[in-house]
Amino acid sequence: MTDECFADPRLAALYDPLDPDRGDLDAYLAMVREFGARRVLDIGCGTGVFALLLAGHGIGVTGVEPALASLDVARSKPGAGRVRWIHGDATALPPLRADLATMTANVAQAITGPRDWRRTLHHTREALAPGGRLVLETRVPARRAWEEWTREKTWSVTEVAGTGPVESWVELVGVELPLVTFRGTYVFADGRVMTSDSTLRFREREEVEEELAAQGYVVEEVRDAPDRPGREFVFVARRP
Repeated sequence: MTDECFADPRLAALYDPLDPDRGDLDAYLAMVREFGARRVLDIGCGTGVFALLLAGHGIGVTGVEPALASLDVARSKPGAGRVRWIHGDATALPPLRADLATMTANVAQAITGPRDWRRTLHHTREALAPGGRLVLETRVPARRAWEEWTREKTWSVTEVAGTGPVESWVELVGVELPLVTFRGTYVFADGRVMTSDSTLRFREREEVEEELAAQGYVVEEVRDAPDRPGREFVFVARRP
């Protein structure tokens, strides 16, 4: 199921204003250039920030997203006509021959079920051209990122155009490793309160490497996230 923060139009419209700094995408743009990719598949493209960034650099992009409300936000942005948008997930892709597939931010961890994870990796591999790569990130479980998901550490008030001030924060709901559930709360100026629960799977490095190999990838390397050193694994896997 898609989380309310992506699926509800009122919350999907808040995603970009509440998270305006996407400097984490710089490393992915650099890898697109490093690998000479001209055709990129952006899995879980959300509101289209990375897809549109790539398109602005002349890259052919296909963005796939299961949350229609988020995809509607992406489609409404300037330059959206340069991206091929698909409503769905990696298991329902049309024939593609991408040079690079990406899962940025929480995308890989949001696929919590083992069967769904295997199917996602399999179908992504099928969408890659021979020699094409998959790049994905996932938090290092030992760093226990969820300990920072408290109201005190995440509370903010953001002025949103056309909406007014929105108060928001994140609170931990439960930890049953490898699954961690948290709740986002959003308070609007008129007093309306909305919440969205999300669950992420914290996979160990060995687990990801083994599953990638089982689905026919060659794991070339595991990098550190330059913007969050020591906190994330960035996997680079190639379709032979």
